[in-house]
Amino acid sequence: MQSTAIFSDLKVIELASVLAGPSVGQFFAELGAEVIKIENPETGGDVTRSWKLASEASDSDMSAYFMSVNAGKKSVLLNLKKREDLERLYDLVKTADIVIASYKPGDAEKLGVSYVDLKAFKPDLIYGHITGFGAEENRVGYDAIVQAESGFVFLNGEKDGKPQKMPVALTDVLAGHHLKEGLLLALIKRMRTGEGSYVTVSLIEAAISSLVNQATNWLVAGQVPQRMGSEHPNIVPYGNIFKAADGQWLMIAVGSDKQFKSLCSILDLAGLAIKPEFATNAARVKNRELLKPMLESAFSLFGIDQLCSAFLIADIPYGRVNTMDQVFATPQGKAMVLHTLRNGLTQSGLSQVAFKMGDGVMAVEVKAAPGLGEG
Repeated sequence: MQSTAIFSDLKVIELASVLAGPSVGQFFAELGAEVIKIENPETGGDVTRSWKLASEASDSDMSAYFMSVNAGKKSVLLNLKKREDLERLYDLVKTADIVIASYKPGDAEKLGVSYVDLKAFKPDLIYGHITGFGAEENRVGYDAIVQAESGFVFLNGEKDGKPQKMPVALTDVLAGHHLKEGLLLALIKRMRTGEGSYVTVSLIEAAISSLVNQATNWLVAGQVPQRMGSEHPNIVPYGNIFKAADGQWLMIAVGSDKQFKSLCSILDLAGLAIKPEFATNAARVKNRELLKPMLESAFSLFGIDQLCSAFLIADIPYGRVNTMDQVFATPQGKAMVLHTLRNGLTQSGLSQVAFKMGDGVMAVEVKAAPGLGEG
């Protein structure tokens, strides 16, 4: 594969585990950086190595979860509580550009691997530190807990159901993106000034910053958002899911009155669009419970392919509710598959690089996620 290998001269030390920090490490690896993942042999390395589905082989030191964000790295075994291993880390840091860490506040200092400790060996070092709740709160910040405390769990689920966690580690993913941005800015700063940086991101702040309109519904309008399933508090019908005649599910996202009129025309409900209680979005928001059963009944009369074709022509935003196998049968899904190499064999993973620059290929060919201690 032809590649720009934009970070081929970059060396990254990963003192992070689980998802957020490792996703950033894989991001740099896919763009050509040398990424060295430090794992403790006494504990079996990154804890996600053991987070396996019931169907996964029990005698392997890798799980599908671990493989999702650790491709392209080297695994170096160091117990940082041992002086000789700590000295080996210090030697690695002397030639490193970036360190990614995910310690609780105070733990890095106890181990001797804080930003202050490590920049003594590399003054222009860039140190990215992910915590759960910030520098002042000494708590383990697993994603599920942060989803709860940031409001996502309360908001997620059906109106009459109990609160639900998102089905992916959403706050880990968001924090990883924020850390990438901070580290890239720090690299630009170092190019201009020669100085290193200490970049910090907390899961809780990354999550809260992502509440966007749900947050301002409270901050500006004084309304505490409630669970609404997949529906939207400000737009109707937006996020609504309907079952077609062939039993398949389809989501629509009608964002304008013009689109609503087109929707009603396709569903043989043209008269609905001119009724005062549905003619404008503001009216539909107030009367959403009246509108939903009418749309449900109409959708049930059409097959999903017929609906999709009509919506495409009318510029009505729609989406099939795909299962995971269907996602990766789409052109976009196929484009996000990371083909990695392990012992001469090709394996599939998930790319952490979802952008392009011009017509160039950004990501490089990378090895598969390393076995424990596999350099």
